[in-house]
Amino acid sequence: MVEYNKPLPEITPDNQPFWEACKRHELCLQRCQDCGHLRLPSPICQQCLSMNSEWVRVSGRGKVYTWTTIYQRYHPAFAEELPYNVTMVALEEGPRLLANIVDCKNEDLRIGMEVEVVFEDVTEEITLPKFRPVT
Repeated sequence: MVEYNKPLPEITPDNQPFWEACKRHELCLQRCQDCGHLRLPSPICQQCLSMNSEWVRVSGRGKVYTWTTIYQRYHPAFAEELPYNVTMVALEEGPRLLANIVDCKNEDLRIGMEVEVVFEDVTEEITLPKFRPVT
């Protein structure tokens, strides 16, 4: 595996199951066991404030909600990727996830574009979820 020099997410007890699922190339979210609300990793449900949750696999499909294209180098490790996109994907199940869209030119990104999750194994511990257009 090539050395990965970009910033990596911090794995915590609250988000560890999310990253373990990504490593298996699965997208999993927390579901509140009291009200059913799906969410990104959080110790508490934003809808009913319950602390009872379970991890469930979701479809990994969604639509581009919004995006920005980065042209300026803010971190040296990203210089070779300029310009790149940072995109908010509205998952079919509701939550929105920030990621990159791959296999698509930045100028071809559109709000509402259907996308599906793909995974990039960047280190032995971390696999990043990214999205590509549905063909």
